[in-house]
Amino acid sequence: MIAVREFFRNLYVGASSRARNFRIGLLIFDFFTLGFFVVATLIPDTILWHGAELVIAGLIGLDVLLRLWISPNRVRYLTRLTTWADIVIIFTLIVPYFVESLVFLRVLRAVGLLRSFHVLRDLRSEYKFFRQNEEIIQSGINLFVFIFVVSALVFVLQVHFNPLIKNFVDALYFTVATLTTTGFGDVTLIGNTGRLLAVAIMVIGVALFLRLLQTIFRPNKVAFTCPDCGLSRHEPDAVHCKHCGRIVRIETEGE
Repeated sequence: MIAVREFFRNLYVGASSRARNFRIGLLIFDFFTLGFFVVATLIPDTILWHGAELVIAGLIGLDVLLRLWISPNRVRYLTRLTTWADIVIIFTLIVPYFVESLVFLRVLRAVGLLRSFHVLRDLRSEYKFFRQNEEIIQSGINLFVFIFVVSALVFVLQVHFNPLIKNFVDALYFTVATLTTTGFGDVTLIGNTGRLLAVAIMVIGVALFLRLLQTIFRPNKVAFTCPDCGLSRHEPDAVHCKHCGRIVRIETEGE
């Protein structure tokens, strides 16, 4: 039993290529489940579809139990947001009577993508592409999760009484149109709750959205702290610190 536990612990936290491939597989599964839950709002329920939900619930449940089993601090693991998000998702998948009313809670699977940061750390050490684009990839994941969660809130609060929000895609369309300040106006939120949510998206969400976009599309810089002035980011080919003029020795591959 101890050997089996060590085997799974090495898969989840080990440094071997098999462990990294396993964690990449978990990341792919997270994206797959997000896509599955989006599609679930677009098509009618069928026996086959419910069967797929039960399979996903079983896989997520197995993942939760394995993480709990190998965790050195089980109390801490049980208090994590990602753990409870998975538990809520399992509940909504295996209780068919509540599926229609609790389907929105499955979007909490998006927080599972936060686990991708340790995957990116492993990829950074193995692949040059991820080393060069680590910040862009992390910002892209942050942007994806942010848009997904905001769209989920719109879907949850409007789908039952707003004829313009029939599925998750409608909510996503409204969210992106609002965050980009395009504002077509063909899909709007109704009721006091909807208007307050729209105000929050416009006041808070737009600023966060633009900040994340700026992080993705701004020129890449290298993390290197200047010993004199403390400037922590420099151009990849910098020779001198642009704040204080000190010579900086940034490791480079010459590209």
